[in-house]
Amino acid sequence: MKDPVYKLIELTGTSTTSIEDAVEKAVNRAHKTIKNLCWFQVVETRGNIAKGKVLHWQVTIKVGFAVKD
Repeated sequence: MKDPVYKLIELTGTSTTSIEDAVEKAVNRAHKTIKNLCWFQVVETRGNIAKGKVLHWQVTIKVGFAVKD
């Protein structure tokens, strides 16, 4: 395919460890069912706070993948 076509989906990964871990979890899960993953873009980062500490990260990403014939 000379000029590829891409599709974007939006996912939210979660983690009690880090932003990066939340992104990794979302990408790894998408990889199980979607072929040709190419890139991701962080759209939103948020989290929960308990007793003055970050309890849980939520990171929304857009994942792009090539649509094949």
